This record gives sequence, structure tokens and C-alpha cells, in this order.
Amino acid sequence: AEVVKPYYYSVYLADYDVTAEVTPTERSAIFRFTFPEADSSYILLDAFDKGSMVKIIPSERKVIGYCRNNHGGVPENFHNYFVAVFDKEFTSAHTWNDKNLNLNDTDEEGDHVGAILGFKTTGGEKINVRVSSSFISPVQAMLNLEKETSGKDFDKVCSDAEKEWNSQLGRIKVEGGSDDQIRTFYSCLYRAMLFPRKFYEINEKDEIVHYSPYNGEVLPGYMFTDNGFWDTFRSQFPFLTLMYPELDSHIMEGLANTYRESGWLPEWASPGHRDCMIGSNSASLIADAYLKGIRGYDIETLWQGIMKNTDSVGPVSSVGRLGAKYYNDLGYVPYNAGINENAARTLEYAYADFCISELGEALGKPADEIEKFRNRAMNYKNVFDPGRKLMRGRNLDGTFQSPFSPYKWGDAFTEGNSWHYTWSVFQDTRGLVNLMGGNDYFTSKLDSVFDVPPVFDFSYYGIVIHEIREMQIMNMGNYAHGNQPVQHMIYLYNYAGQPWKTQYHVREVMDKLYNYLPDGYCGDEDNGQTSAWYVFSALGFYPVTPGTDQYVFGSPLFKKATLKFENGKELVINAPANDKKNFYVGEISLNGRELNRNYIKHGELMSGGDLFFKMQGEPVKNRGTEPDSYPFSMSDKK
Repeated sequence: AEVVKPYYYSVYLADYDVTAEVTPTERSAIFRFTFPEADSSYILLDAFDKGSMVKIIPSERKVIGYCRNNHGGVPENFHNYFVAVFDKEFTSAHTWNDKNLNLNDTDEEGDHVGAILGFKTTGGEKINVRVSSSFISPVQAMLNLEKETSGKDFDKVCSDAEKEWNSQLGRIKVEGGSDDQIRTFYSCLYRAMLFPRKFYEINEKDEIVHYSPYNGEVLPGYMFTDNGFWDTFRSQFPFLTLMYPELDSHIMEGLANTYRESGWLPEWASPGHRDCMIGSNSASLIADAYLKGIRGYDIETLWQGIMKNTDSVGPVSSVGRLGAKYYNDLGYVPYNAGINENAARTLEYAYADFCISELGEALGKPADEIEKFRNRAMNYKNVFDPGRKLMRGRNLDGTFQSPFSPYKWGDAFTEGNSWHYTWSVFQDTRGLVNLMGGNDYFTSKLDSVFDVPPVFDFSYYGIVIHEIREMQIMNMGNYAHGNQPVQHMIYLYNYAGQPWKTQYHVREVMDKLYNYLPDGYCGDEDNGQTSAWYVFSALGFYPVTPGTDQYVFGSPLFKKATLKFENGKELVINAPANDKKNFYVGEISLNGRELNRNYIKHGELMSGGDLFFKMQGEPVKNRGTEPDSYPFSMSDKK
């Protein structure tokens, strides 16, 4: 009964013999309802709870109002104003408030209100409703509606939206895979492009303005929301730096505006600061954008925000760094200091400190300041248990937490266990290899993640959270791709001389855990992150360490992929022998020059040309095995 496309949705409502359709612009949409013949056809408008208002203006065939449906993190004056303009006269107009129907009342305000518009319809008659919203004012909502839908009917808006989505999705063209693989790829690409959401509008002077979800004022400049950086620093934002650098520049300006308006960088915006997840991963986003040459924003303001993050905690525990004083003084967040998920915080702060040191060097900051963060980037060693060769919570007195189970979710970690978080040393994988005793032990430990049974300890949560159940159902040992902490792990074989295992596992995950159907994810999509993992992996490389210029090779999924960059260059990825059996990489060349290393650089991709993969059915165990082939690690930096 449904048709679902990026630019169009329809559903047949059998109980009422009504077909409902919608097609979007950026801040507006047109709805189209096809009714049977009836004297009493109705359209109901629900303005949601937690504060709402509707006002029906029959003479203008219009409903205006607002909804405030929000669970926190916004100023007192937060409203989502809306306007709905119908193309047919109302035969009746009523409002409702909670469970009370208000006959012939056209104005209602309360906790949960709405409107009921009545019509007399002929069989197959279509009623169109143009709808727009604004976080600024009712006047701006109407302006948005006029700017984006004036002079356009449903079919025109739908056609324009289809062209826009095809243009954007067409920036990457994949060929030479099965229909299911192509559908899955574009489904993931579509979802990766949905986040973060624009939270700015265009005023009557064609200026970019936004309602601030931090101080309640209407201010100039960009603003974005609905993104959790704990998830998306890993590949969703690196995807934007590669394919959408202009948008990424706007997002960076939005981060600077957030800092000016709230005094803090966001870590989970929805639409303001929300107490969700851990880390100070805004540093990763900012460093990655700047170090990859993206400009057009106030980097010094962002640097101030980054520095403030390193020493203090914000208005909610997810902003700044919870446990910052412990971390700065001891080199780790203690397990027994009353701060949850402490080992995970230590690991993520250490990676952020690496990003800060790289950005500081690029900005010409004082050498002693850069060195401080470079040293702190090694703090991951402080929660590494040399006996178990796993990450483990550590107490104030230096002893490790006891008892300890690597299968215990939460506790010292965030939505994962030690099997997942042990690999969260993005900045220094070779240092982790050394801690474990060398390549052989390291790769066997990676193997163990897949080899151990999918058992778990959920005592920290008291219930089996969905992330645990998803890991269990995947039946890939303790590999939990349905959540973010372990998603880069597969690529780490490249750092220890066994790249063919990366190739094997990458293809296994793409084939087994993704499809284009409603059950096409093995867990949380999470703001585009799980989608972006697939997009990168299907192209044959992945950004293990944002803040560097390297993408680590895996196994491309298609025979051919063409990337169109904003600088006008095109990169063609060719793997002509690629198929379900030939997923091992025998040779890689760029513009005819053989690449024996296990990574490709950002500048090489952006320069365009031909990236060639020789695919075969057996692993090649003499390519990418030498230290000169390994991707970046701090311990190897000369």
C-alpha cells in the first residue's frame, strides 16, 4: 500500500478509501489527498503535545499554528511554526484540545491541540495542501512556503525534487554489481546525505538566518542540528569532507555559531545540547575539515571551543569532557570515581587530543601546547591491561577494575564491551600492536573478536539492550557492527601485515548485514554513520583516522564507480574482475602507478584519475605486508 522514494511518498488508507501523498522542498511540502465521493470528507491536523496552537482562517483556506513537541535542550521560546494552505474551501472547520472536540471553534491553544477540516468531495477528487514550517516566526513560515512552492503544483514540486535527488545521488555512479547491491548502495548513500539537518532559513532580504536553539535569538549565519558526533565522526563526516566540502564548511560555521551562542561546542544537538553519549568528538570533525583544506569559517573561534572542552564540563554531561580533571591529572578517567563509561571516555579523549595536536600544528599554535596534546594522545595506554591485552577500567590507585569480563557491556564502556573498545586507538594502531606484542598476536586478537561466541553480560543495564541482541543475532562472534565503536576494527589488519583479512571481512559484512529492504540494517543507522560505512567500504577504502589525510584500503564492491568532486575532478574506480568470489585484492594502481601501500591519500583522491583494483579469488599474502605499507600511526610518525 506504500510507495517510498527520496522525493515522494504515498500510502493507500484502505479504511477510508483515501490515498495520501507528499513531496518535499527543503522547508516545505505539498500533500495531495485523493478522496471518494462523500459529503463528509475530512483532513485532520495534529499539532502534537507538549504545547501547541492552531488557528483556522476559512476565508484564506489556511491553518496556522505551532508545535513545541520536544523533550528538552531548547530555550523557553522554542516553537516550530507552521502554515498549511488548502486549494479547496472548507465546508466545516473545528478544533480539538486533547480529547475534547470544539465544534465550529477556529482557534485553540493548549498542551495537545489540532484542527479538523471538512469537505464535500466527488469521487477521485484531489485536495492539495501546501505546508511549510519555520523555527523563526509564522511570517517566516509563510515566506518559506512562498519561496519554495509558489507557482508550483504537486507534480512540479515532485519533478524538481526527483531531479535534485538524482543530481546529488548521481555524484557517485556505481556499475557492475547486482541489482540488490546497487539498490543497497544508493539506499545507504541517501541516508548518509540526510544528516545533519539544516536549521537555518532565508529571510525576506535573502539572508541566511537561524533561530538559535541555544539562546532563543534569531541570528545571522548557518546552523545545523540532529547529529550525534559520537556516531558520525567515524565516517559520516569524513564522507562530507570528501564529497561535500562546501556543505562541510557551512557546518563548521554552524559549530562556531553554536559556540558563540551557548559557550560550548555541540556533541549531540537535537536541536540544542542534549545529554547523550560521550567524548569530545567535535575536535575530530573540525580538525578533519581544516586539515583537508576546507575553509570559509572562523577557525579561531572553533579552536577556543576545542580548548574549553579539554578542561571542563558543559551544561549537560555530554558537552565538554566529563572527568576532565581526572583525565588531565592522571592520564585516564578512573573506574571508581563515580563517572560512568570511564575507559571509553579515556580512549575517546585521547583520540580527540591527537586531532587537537594536528590542528594546533597546522594553525601554528605554540609548540608546548601542541606537545601537551600529543602526549595526552598516548593516554590510551593507561587503560590497556598488559595481562589480558585488552582495554579495562582502571581505579584511582592505578589497579584495574575487578572482577573483569571482556563480555560486559557498558560499565567502563559505552554501548559495547572490551572486545569492541580495545580497538579505539584510531591515532596509534601501531602503538596498540606493540602493546600486544607484535603483529601475530595483534591479528590473532582481531580474529578472536569473530571467533569467540556471541555471549554477553548485560548486568550493567539490567536488560538486554537492542545493540546486544543485534550482535547476538548477527552471529559473527562478538563483532557488533550494529553499533559504532567496532565498525573500523575490520580495517586494522592493514596495520599489521594481513590486509587480505580486511578484504574478507569487509565483503562479508557488506553481503551479510546490509540490504535495501526495511530490515536492511543490522542495528542503528545513527545519523548516517552506518550508511557512510557502507558507502566508503563499497568504494574500496575507509577513513579509519579522521584528522589524517589517509583512507585505508578494503575490497571494492563494484566493477566500476565514478566519483564527481566539487572541484570538477572525477575519480574512476575500476575493478573489472570483481564478483562474489573475486573479493581479494591482488594489486592496486593509481593512474597507472602501482600502490604497494595499504592506504590512499585525500589529495590523491581529490586530484581525480583512475584507481585500479586487480581482483582475484585467492588472498595475496605478499602485498601490503611490510611496515612501509602500513597506514598512519603516531608511533611511526617521523
